Amino acid sequence: MKRLKSGLIGVEQGSLVLFSDFEDGGVMWTGDGPREKRRKITFSESFAAPPSVQVALSMWDLDRETNPRADISAIEVHPGGFTILFQTWGDTRVARVRADWMAIGELADDSLWDVG
Repeated sequence: MKRLKSGLIGVEQGSLVLFSDFEDGGVMWTGDGPREKRRKITFSESFAAPPSVQVALSMWDLDRETNPRADISAIEVHPGGFTILFQTWGDTRVARVRADWMAIGELADDSLWDVG
């Protein structure tokens, strides 16, 4: 569990379409085997330390003829942002995906001086 100092808690959230591969014949729609898409997210303001980040699928459009396989996660989390990683494998055909995310963490306290 992360303990956060009261009054200095920041929450930022967002939503974005990660890809829409059926429109242009992208690898998620036409490929086979292990595939991934990454999207870097930059926070509007940096946290004091890496925040806790939750990522979820808020829309997915899959071919009904193949097995639905998907994994989504937040990786490379740092005070200024993180990367959303979406993965699929096998014969799964993914037309498009939208992800929603939320970051919660401690903010810098401008009233504290760093004298070190």
